Amino acid sequence: MDDKNLRFSPSVLAWPLFSVVLLWIIFWAEVRFKLNLTEFGIYPRTFSGLRGILFSPFLHGDIQHLYNNSIPLFLLIAAMRFFYRNQTLAVLGYGILLSGFLTWVIGRESYHIGASGLIYVLVSFIFFKGIQTRYYRLVALSLTIILLYGGMVWYIFPNVQQGISWEGHLSGLITGYVFSLAIKTPEYQKPIVYDWERPDFNPEEDMFMRHFDENGNFQNLPKPDEDETGNEDFFRSNYNVFYTIVRDNSEGNPENNEDGAEENT
Repeated sequence: MDDKNLRFSPSVLAWPLFSVVLLWIIFWAEVRFKLNLTEFGIYPRTFSGLRGILFSPFLHGDIQHLYNNSIPLFLLIAAMRFFYRNQTLAVLGYGILLSGFLTWVIGRESYHIGASGLIYVLVSFIFFKGIQTRYYRLVALSLTIILLYGGMVWYIFPNVQQGISWEGHLSGLITGYVFSLAIKTPEYQKPIVYDWERPDFNPEEDMFMRHFDENGNFQNLPKPDEDETGNEDFFRSNYNVFYTIVRDNSEGNPENNEDGAEENT
C-alpha cells in the first residue's frame, strides 16, 4: 500500500468547518429566538426520547458546553477525513445513531444533549483502528490522539463530574471500538526497504544471518575446506611446451649472432 489513500483535499477542512458552524448557528438561533430545544435531547427509555438520537448532538446547554465540544470536533473530523476518507461518513452517521441508542438504553432519566458522544466515537475509532492496522502513520495518529485526549477516559465513569452525561461518553467509546472492528480499511503495511522484510525471505540463504545461532548469538562461520590439489591443477599442464630463443640483434650487444640463427628446444 502506498500513501495515495492519505491525501489532502478541501473536504478535510470543509467537513469539520461546516459541522462546527452548524452547531453555532443552532445555538445562536436558540438564544436569539428564545427557544428551548433541550426537550429534543435523548430522554432514556421513552418513545419521545428516541428523537434525541438524531437531534441531541446538535444541541448544547450553554456557550461553554458548545465551545468545549467545537475544537475537538473540528480536529477529529479533519483527521477522519484525511486518514479515513472513505469511512468518514459511515463513522459519523452510524456513530450518531448507535451511540445515541446506547445512551437511550443505559442513560439516567434526564435529557442528554451535546456532541461529546460523537467526539468519543471519533476518538475511540481513530485510536483503536490505528493500532489494529499497525501502519506506522496511523499508529502515530493513535498515539497523538491519546496524547491530546487520553484524559477523556475518566469521564466515562459515573460521579467523576456533575452535570455531564457519562453514559453518552461510554456509549461513544463502545461505538467507536465496535466500528474499528467492523468497518474495513485498506490493507496498510510499511513499504519494504530491506530484504529481510520480504515475506519470502529465507534467513538460511543469507550470509549475514547465518552468522547467528539459534539463540541469536553472533558467531564466525567455519572457514571452507581448501582443495589441496586446486592450486596444483591450476598450474599443471599435460601438454608439451616449446620455447623459442631469439638472439638480441640490437647494436652494441657483443653477443650478437650475425646470422640471426634461432635455436629451438
